Amino acid sequence: MIAMLSVAFALFLLMDPIGNIPFYISFLKKVEPHRQKVVIFRELLIALFIIIAFNFLGTALMQFLHVSNDTIQIAGGLILFLLCLKMIFPPPHDSNENLPHETEPFIVPLAVPLIAGPSVLAAVMIYSEQETGLVMLGAILLAWAASLLILLGASFLKTVLGWRGIMALERLMGLVLILIAVQMFLSGLSTFLSHQG
Repeated sequence: MIAMLSVAFALFLLMDPIGNIPFYISFLKKVEPHRQKVVIFRELLIALFIIIAFNFLGTALMQFLHVSNDTIQIAGGLILFLLCLKMIFPPPHDSNENLPHETEPFIVPLAVPLIAGPSVLAAVMIYSEQETGLVMLGAILLAWAASLLILLGASFLKTVLGWRGIMALERLMGLVLILIAVQMFLSGLSTFLSHQG
């Protein structure tokens, strides 16, 4: 149970639902209010399917491509580190502002990469090597359910926290994730060096 909660917490931080609130509000502002929750639920279901698919098939895919687990850990740590830097030090104008969102979004960008992003998929593959299938499935569902609840209440949270509160929480999450990213990178590097010796 502790392992499941630990993995779920890490995946929840990686999904970054609080940091994604501004993007969801922006991309759904042209969608009718009664339709917004339907779109959010649909997009998160798609993201869930992709994450679960990577949990069960990601390792086999990497083996087919002859990519080792330590390589996935090193690459996942680097990707996560770079993404976390953007969370802590966001650019003044995000490139997402220039994307067209006149119509209802589908898969991109709300499902992929905002929820099922490269860092989440890399982490799922890494954790799946360390934990049982049941633990991983439970952790994914817990992290996903928490993200769903937060994003369904995005408008309410924006009102309560304000943009400054959301930014502060995102930067705090980014700081925690940088520690996870460094640990992921060091674990992969350590495994790689031990194989060389």
